[in-house]
Parts: sequence; C-alpha cells; structure tokens
Amino acid sequence: MFTKGTSMTEKGRVIILMMDSFGIGGAKDAERFGDQGADTLGHIAEQRGHLNIPNLTYLGLLRAAQASSGKEVQTGEQSIPSILIPAKYGYMKEVSKGKDTSSGHWEMAGVPVTFDWGYFKPDYPSFPKELIEKICQEAGLEGILGNKAASGTVIIEEFGEEHIQTGKPICYTSADSVFQIAAHEKHFGLDRLYKLCEIAFKHLKPYNIARVIARPFEGEKKGEFKRTKNRHDYSVTPPAQTLLDVMKENGGQVISVGKIADIFAQQGITKAVKASGLEELWNVTLEEVKNAPDNSIVFTNFVDFDMTWGHRRDVEGYAQGLEYFDSRLADLAPLLKEKDIVFITADHGCDPTYKGTDHTRENVPVIMFGPRVQPAFIGERESYADLGQTAAEHLGLPPLQTGKSFLHD
Repeated sequence: MFTKGTSMTEKGRVIILMMDSFGIGGAKDAERFGDQGADTLGHIAEQRGHLNIPNLTYLGLLRAAQASSGKEVQTGEQSIPSILIPAKYGYMKEVSKGKDTSSGHWEMAGVPVTFDWGYFKPDYPSFPKELIEKICQEAGLEGILGNKAASGTVIIEEFGEEHIQTGKPICYTSADSVFQIAAHEKHFGLDRLYKLCEIAFKHLKPYNIARVIARPFEGEKKGEFKRTKNRHDYSVTPPAQTLLDVMKENGGQVISVGKIADIFAQQGITKAVKASGLEELWNVTLEEVKNAPDNSIVFTNFVDFDMTWGHRRDVEGYAQGLEYFDSRLADLAPLLKEKDIVFITADHGCDPTYKGTDHTRENVPVIMFGPRVQPAFIGERESYADLGQTAAEHLGLPPLQTGKSFLHD
C-alpha cells in the first residue's frame, strides 16, 4: 500500500486535505453567531437518509462527530473500506473571532484571528457611497450593479445581461468579510477584472475587509451564465508567521492546490497550482503528492463543499461530494511514503439544512493518518492551531506561537 524503500532518516511530508465548510456540529459559542444547533455532517446524513463514506468512517470521522455534537450520525449501512491505515481522530474548536475562510485557514496554520474583521451590511446599498466613487473614478467606470449581499450565481443571473449591455461590474458581498466583483471574461475582460480588484483592494484597506474576490463568468444570456475557474482572491496578509512561512524559511517546499495561495496572500508558498471542481482538485492533488519531495507540505482546499453545495443549501450535492471525496482516498493511500502524514479537516461549517446561506459556527473534524501514526482518539482540541503545531513537530520545524501538538498523543 505504501511506497517502499523509504529511508528511516528521510524527512517526512505533510498533506492537508481541507474540506471547505465541513463542520461536525457542537460549537460551544454557536449561539453568539446565531448558529445554535447547526451540524453540517449530521443534518446531511439525517435529511438524506444514507451516506456511504466507508473510508472516512474507518478513519474515525463518525466517532469524532458524535463526540463533537453529542449525537450519533445516522449514515446507514457502509461499504467495506478500501483503505486500512492507522489514524488519530478528534475535533477542533475555533478560537478566532470570525467564522470565515481566512480566519479558519490562518488559525489551522498557527495564527488565530483575534481581531474583528470589517463587514458590509447585507441590504442595498451595502457599500459606502464614497468607497464606490473612489473605485469607479480610478477604474474609469460609470457605476456598479448589485451593491448588496447575494449568492454569486444568483446575482450573476439577475444582473448578467445588464452588465454586458452597460459594462458596469457586478459588486456584492456576503456575511463574510468580502468585496466580490463579478464580470464577463470576454465582454469586460479578465485582465481588466483583476486590475479592478486591485484598485478595490487598495481602497478597502481602511474598512478592514479580509478579501476582494474576482468572480469571472461566461455566457451570453440569462440561464446560460456560468462562473469560470479563473477566480482570484486578493487577501490581506496573516498578522504573524504561519506554518507555511516557517516551512519555507527553513528550506521546505509548500505546494498549494486551489485557492490556498490566495487565502494566505501568496505568503509561504513555493508552488501554487490552480484547480477547480472536486474531481480536478483531487487529480491535481494526487499528481502533486506523486512529485512532492521529502520535507514538503501539499495543502489543498476543496472549495465545492462550501461554494457549490453549502452556500446554495444543496444537501444532495453535498452528500454526493462527500461520497466522491471518500472514494478518492483510496487513490491517495498508495502514494504515501513511510513518514508521510495526512490531515483531513475543515475551516468552518456551512450546514445546508440551516437558515440563510451563511457559514455556520461549528467544530471541525481533525483526522491524521499515515503508515507510522499510532491510532488514538485525541478528543477535543482547544484550537485549530493544534493541527499546525502537530505538522510543525512532524516536519522538525521550530514550534509555532500557538497550538498544542497531538503528534504523540
């Protein structure tokens, strides 16, 4: 099952499979966010009636979820697992003040967000008049469309035709600390969209907004519009050194797949590989694992769980995505070297059965497996940063500022 001939003195590798939005309920501070009772995994399984995830089940996911939420996950009968790898499993609490993408990722890399992000109000007009005037003046625009909180696919349907006719970009926000700009790749231009995002990012600094997101799309009329894979996030930099920075500074390789590089503002990344869609993200991840040298991190964000199914409240899509993710673990197992460890985790919840379309404050799973891992239930972790500290210890790096390693628990 594992690559043979690995030297016992060889430095290991770390592979982080980050299932964007895969919460497992139980956050003690959920009420503060209006998310009491949210449980992404539990409610998907309950509403669908069955969920065939034998590999994740073998690795301890359902036991971790029960410990987190206090309830047994009703997945129904499971197939025989195709991987038999020792694993540690448990769940992690978030200590960052927000339940957003940046906070979750930075915290698991050792840097919890202890400050408050800025947010825009959800109703029209979401953005301050003076902000839009500054952006439009510098970009040479007559105005914008949207100017409210919305689902990206919905607002493109609403304003896509008008955008093509007028040339005005579609600007919108969400419950996250974001300013998003949708524009047509052909009619508006991809380079022009990226330049507009750079202008917006500059003017947004006083508002303490975490990210500006370029959302290019294609299609000529309502019903045909489709977002392309040329999304690009412009993020503020983490407030301190992350696991990725420390790894790079100490001569290691950090390979990001998907939107990881954008989330970390390109900091600590030695190679960034673009990919979109669950299948492509898996294919690219496997290819990078095949080629990654010793003393490296391969870090993938599987965004579809959040963007495609969580926010759109698509229970069936989310369930099918989980089953597909589970099946691809069998392709990863033969690529692991003797000293490799793999983490499966998430950055927040996004319960598709819950009210609204926002992220949900939940605990997240933490599963660590590999040929040398000693099986154990590692219980409740006080911060996502425990993952980063564990990875740092495994890689022989200096300790991070926060987090407690569970490498030898």
